[in-house]
Amino acid sequence: MSKVAIIGAGFGGLALAIRLQSAGHQVTLIERRDKPGGRAYAWEKEGYTFDAGPTVVTDPACLAELFSLTDRNIADYVDMVPVQPFYRLYWEDGRTFDYTNDDEKLFAQLAERGPGEVAGYREFMAYAENVYREGYQKLGHEAFLDFRSMISAAPALMKYEAYRSVYAIVSRYIKDEQLRQAFSFHTLLVGGNPFKTSAIYALIHALEKRDGVWFPKGGTHALVRGLEKLFTDLGGETILSTAVAELETEGDRISAVVTDDGTRRRFDAVASNGDIVHTYDALLRGHPRGKQAATALKRKSFSPSLFVLYFGVKREYPEVPHHNILFGNRYKELLSEIYGRSELPDDFSLYLHHPTATDPSLSPPGRSTFYVLAPVPHMGRYKGDWDAVAEPYGDRLLAYLEEHLLPGLRENIEVRHHFTPKDFSSELNAHLGSAFSLEPVLWQSAYFRVHNRDDVVRNLYFAGAGTHPGAGIPGVVGSAKATAKLMLKDLDRQEQLGRYTRRQAPPRQHSAP
Repeated sequence: MSKVAIIGAGFGGLALAIRLQSAGHQVTLIERRDKPGGRAYAWEKEGYTFDAGPTVVTDPACLAELFSLTDRNIADYVDMVPVQPFYRLYWEDGRTFDYTNDDEKLFAQLAERGPGEVAGYREFMAYAENVYREGYQKLGHEAFLDFRSMISAAPALMKYEAYRSVYAIVSRYIKDEQLRQAFSFHTLLVGGNPFKTSAIYALIHALEKRDGVWFPKGGTHALVRGLEKLFTDLGGETILSTAVAELETEGDRISAVVTDDGTRRRFDAVASNGDIVHTYDALLRGHPRGKQAATALKRKSFSPSLFVLYFGVKREYPEVPHHNILFGNRYKELLSEIYGRSELPDDFSLYLHHPTATDPSLSPPGRSTFYVLAPVPHMGRYKGDWDAVAEPYGDRLLAYLEEHLLPGLRENIEVRHHFTPKDFSSELNAHLGSAFSLEPVLWQSAYFRVHNRDDVVRNLYFAGAGTHPGAGIPGVVGSAKATAKLMLKDLDRQEQLGRYTRRQAPPRQHSAP
């Protein structure tokens, strides 16, 4: 039995810990915050429960698989319920669109938008199914450790024009501009600009259409708690409120993990679900590989950050569904500023999360829980003082929501707090305050992303948004599956070598009494 440390108890770290513990290894999960979840943290204030981050749960099978590894059932740990519509989309001209897998309702809305839109959508979904098969089913759970593996995948990727953007592919099939926005915005949920992100990410549509969009009763953190309970039920160890301070090495192998309380523990292998730059720059600072890898990573492009405002309201909004997207008057121009400019844009497009539409228990009776999320430039671009900017920026978001969707909002707010790029940096060690790590463009994907196993320090592994395949719950859970395959093979080889070495060792000589 090998001893393994996993740094960070986000979805990727939890999924990896469960896979390794299920396979018979002794895993210690080390989390800096006071509860597991990472970006999927949760706050409770005055009876309101706020999920911190990911709230759109797709591909529930990838989660159920973690429980089935040891013949358990996900339903015994968490109650997952379907969400309909998947999203309601709003534009400033007053038009709306409910995105759903109810084809009768969906096609009726498409037909209203113009002739040919239903047929175009069918063709787009056929494309999405193809890239789902090639990009997710075949490649999403496999590590790309050398360029040869990338070359072998290239023909399929080129066949489906992975070099084009999601927006370009959507526009080939869809003519209405608002529908083009409706079918391209999904890349923003994993940190990608739809005008730059590879068309492979159209597979998100196939994921949603096949299995739906889901939400755990009790909030996303109820799913986190279910995964953590599964891990401890299997005998795994979770250490909370403890940060990893350093990874000690002997030669080109990690020998020990040192935490901020001064404790030093030896492990056979270490996997980081934490920020990739922080892992190399701070934790591996005692090895030349740390500085070299961190320097190279800092030259890459990182996804934007987010401003997230959480608020509890002493009234209900039954007409507002669970997931809502509010588009401003600008789309491409706004995204160009968020991804490429150094100023905070004057306008915004928003995601509004209304979990009490699905689970009223997340607020006191007769009340509503919300958060609103605005993509903003990361701290390497916008260098303003978020301590000074946050309150007035939040006021602007609330005024916009009150005008366009939530009448009487501001006078009914009971609880309010925010999370800024500065918080992503300080709370999550996120490089530049990026919310999704490396930007998911083609030249930073697969082999060109951080490898699931380091090329130099051979017992250092990665899971999470910074490694292959990328951000989002299915992405980071998929990264854990790819990394677990590598680790199980390496650990098995290491144990076999150890047994062989012990058998070959000469017998110990005993001196005569």
